[in-house]
Amino acid sequence: MKTFRFSCIMLGAMLLLTSCFNSKSGKSTTTGWNYNDSKWGGYEVSSATEQAPAPGLVFIEGGSFVMGHVTEDDRYKWDNIAHTITVSSFYIDECEVSNVAYGEFEYWMNRAYGEEYPDMVKAIRPDTACWRDKLAWRESFVDHYYRGPSYADYPVVGVSWEQANQFCRWRTDRVNEKILVDRGIILLDQENVSSNAFQTDVYLAGQYQGDAGKNAPKSLDPAMAGEDRFVGENDGILYPYYRLPTEAEWEFAALGMIGNTYDERIVEHKTYPWAGQALRSANKKYYGQFLANFKRSRGDAMGVAGNLNDGWDYTCPVKWYFPNDYGLYNMAGNVSEWCMDVYRKVVNPMGGDEIDPFRGNIYRTFELDEDGTVVIDDAGQVVYKDVDNDFNRRNYRQANNVNYLDGDKNSNIDQQNWTARREAAGGESEEGEEEYESEYEEEEEEGTTGDDRPQLTGEDANTNLMYARRLEDAQAPVTTLVNNKVRVVKGGSWNDRAYYLQASTRRFYDQDKGTSWIGFRCAMDRLGSRTAK
Repeated sequence: MKTFRFSCIMLGAMLLLTSCFNSKSGKSTTTGWNYNDSKWGGYEVSSATEQAPAPGLVFIEGGSFVMGHVTEDDRYKWDNIAHTITVSSFYIDECEVSNVAYGEFEYWMNRAYGEEYPDMVKAIRPDTACWRDKLAWRESFVDHYYRGPSYADYPVVGVSWEQANQFCRWRTDRVNEKILVDRGIILLDQENVSSNAFQTDVYLAGQYQGDAGKNAPKSLDPAMAGEDRFVGENDGILYPYYRLPTEAEWEFAALGMIGNTYDERIVEHKTYPWAGQALRSANKKYYGQFLANFKRSRGDAMGVAGNLNDGWDYTCPVKWYFPNDYGLYNMAGNVSEWCMDVYRKVVNPMGGDEIDPFRGNIYRTFELDEDGTVVIDDAGQVVYKDVDNDFNRRNYRQANNVNYLDGDKNSNIDQQNWTARREAAGGESEEGEEEYESEYEEEEEEGTTGDDRPQLTGEDANTNLMYARRLEDAQAPVTTLVNNKVRVVKGGSWNDRAYYLQASTRRFYDQDKGTSWIGFRCAMDRLGSRTAK
């Protein structure tokens, strides 16, 4: 009886605590005022629960793993030394983006912007000439691979990193637009093209020009009670942005360690997306068949007629071979894939972050006019202003004992130096300011700013300083292809040997170029719980 009474007390306490801290209970535990009640101020709290997977995406439960080479580095690059990191849960495409999916993107862009802004459409078209080779005949791929129905479900190639990001933004807009249309919040208007086309950023900024639907939410603010309002972030209706995966996310998803985990222990670290060190299936039904599309040896891309090994000379359909333990297809072979990260030879040279590491942060913020309204350009696009990652700047300077003066006199990093020199030139007076400005401009023209430590030069002064060249190196010839516009490429392709099928191998490619062996897939942040509900 005592046990039963104790259990009842504990259960009651748990229910009490749950009700006290449940933001969806309808009443504030802070003030006692009602939520979602125009008579009590109209503060709205969403009843939305967990985030559901967006179209085409698979949930990836995160965790810690050893990122980098765990086998012999055959090419002696040592550019991905093994280190333990944690990757937060996220979503990623089940398979690579296909020709038909990218074709839908091009069709929509042409319909929306082709008449008024044809350059926008031209800028997102794949480079079909990427198939050409001086010593090979591939004109059929140049003419038919992207648009031909026979290749509709094959991965799109010839797409640059920049074009892939454009696709991600377009996909975000179309998915969120459909959510609002299906819920009756806005009306689907196919005449809304160009500056009136639905864009998530424009809608969230409260400047969408489309028509409200019959189920448009009503404002509970007493000053605007009963008026239609825009859906906001706090409603929990719209999805986060589609984007490219980070290098860490891609490698984590490719390995699919969830299938090798037992009692919080990783039984065997994988080299490929499948278990074991072999490239052929051990399943009796498929015994000896290759598990990915790659080049076995010089001149052998698909095997011997009558007994083809992997079955494909170039690309294969995006849903081919066995998926890994997360249910992802072609994480090894077929096409390599773009990642978000800027490439550097050494991973985490200064330790980096142990949770969700990523290199290449350039934050975006809205450009506001004098009234504080988000600026929209003639094509209806939100205008952003780039903000450099001051944290990365500070880390780089401290680690290398240098101080860069990039003319950003208001940055946190240069503030002390700026203040000291201003005071030396005349303090806070206007004369002192003018004298310092004149001195600073003259020194800038001469390539020095009165400081004998290394300085930025040329266009590098406008780049992320974490990766910039210094004045002392300016006269030396540039002998590297690595700069701020090369991005990490992961996974092997149809044109690669088995070495590149390892999830840990990494390469780079110019972000504004496409090639016949690089494709991509999209990812998305997971909001809320880190486990699947």
